[in-house]
Amino acid sequence: MKNICLYFQLHQPVRLRRYRFFDIGNDHYYYDDYANESNINKLAHTCYLPTNRILLDLIKKYKGKFSVAFSISGTMIDQLKLYAPEVIDSFKELAKTKHAEFLAETSAHSLVSLRNVEEFKRQVAQQVKIIEDTFGQVPVVFRNTELIYSDEIGEVVSQMGFKAILSEGAKQILGWKSSNYMYCNSIEPRLKVLMRNYHMSDDISLRFSNQTWDSWPLTADKFKGWLDGVSESEEVVNLFMNYETFGSVHSVESGIQGFLSALPNVVLSDKNYAFVTPSKAASALQPVSAIHVPSATSWVDEERDVTAWLGNEMQNEAVDKLYALLPLMEQCSDSALLKDWQYLQSSDHFYYMGTKFFANGGNRAYQNPYQTPYDAFINYMNVLTDFAQRLRQAVPQKSQEVKTLQHTIEMQQKEIQELEKQLVKAGVEIKKPAAKRTSSKKSTTSEKVVAESEKKTTRKRVTKK
Repeated sequence: MKNICLYFQLHQPVRLRRYRFFDIGNDHYYYDDYANESNINKLAHTCYLPTNRILLDLIKKYKGKFSVAFSISGTMIDQLKLYAPEVIDSFKELAKTKHAEFLAETSAHSLVSLRNVEEFKRQVAQQVKIIEDTFGQVPVVFRNTELIYSDEIGEVVSQMGFKAILSEGAKQILGWKSSNYMYCNSIEPRLKVLMRNYHMSDDISLRFSNQTWDSWPLTADKFKGWLDGVSESEEVVNLFMNYETFGSVHSVESGIQGFLSALPNVVLSDKNYAFVTPSKAASALQPVSAIHVPSATSWVDEERDVTAWLGNEMQNEAVDKLYALLPLMEQCSDSALLKDWQYLQSSDHFYYMGTKFFANGGNRAYQNPYQTPYDAFINYMNVLTDFAQRLRQAVPQKSQEVKTLQHTIEMQQKEIQELEKQLVKAGVEIKKPAAKRTSSKKSTTSEKVVAESEKKTTRKRVTKK
């Protein structure tokens, strides 16, 4: 039995308006409402609503034999509720069938899994609640932003209680192995890993309407022939793609929606095939081996890594300055700041700063509202500067000092632990200093640092007087 796992991503960032240097400190609204509303409404009527109708009809027609999965970011859900609530209603109809599965991800569609574990967990928990409240499902399968995955990310996801995660079947990871098997995380074997068949997925999502492609036009019968070419021992073909494939990336006139409508009929006419959701695949299939992914992979670009968002100095500076605000955000309760914090984390902002697709015409260049990566960087940093000023005003100064000191100590301790691990690997014996006798009243390192800081401040005040 060959299993077909269909998964679709839905995410659109909240686009920023042109925010100039002189707006900093004077205007605290950052978003281009017209562009956001126009974009969501266009996608709703060309893609989301008609494709949801097709999927609902297919689920009803095949009475449980056809199923799909979605991951919709919290940022996207916010915009759909605001600009196109009928799309949310159509997804609720799909959810009621019990054959449309909704996955978890980060609510902000962020890069936080590469930067901070605790914030990563918070965003995932927030998204799980959003999915439960909106669609009545508690996700058991995780899908990270842009399929970003590594052994360590998988370990954290497993600790959060998920039973499976979606990943890219990158060539540098699989080597001679096939993506058409179930794998498991190399650190936490309980976490199953579904790997995207990028070649077959991209045939639909990227190449479908390309008339210079040697396989154009792609029909359901032709695609079924390719599936037949997959070895009988290979258990699951994971077709993961953006939902915008069906009406936006490829226009309705290209026949893409007709292809989607015809594919289940052609596939299910063969009793050797079945459609499964990620959770069903994780329950039914056993891993053939662990998959070792030491460095983060994604489903973007030929390299299938994270350089689309962290590939140059501008991108890294913007991400570093954003997450340097985490100690203050942990003390923030202002709802407007919390919402801005979510929207400013969308990975798209950093993708727009990338220089790669300006050279090779990357597959998302058409979505970029900026003329150059530098324009994207300057605009974002202006917004972030104003946001940081508002945040510092909202969080008490004393809390800022304590939290910053604690954060510094934590980072130093992590760095020391990492260096110790490297020394152990190199065969160097680490001798811990003997513990000193102390009084019964102990103070933590952070308390000592804060106390010393207060003493210095008091001395300065006395000197001034």
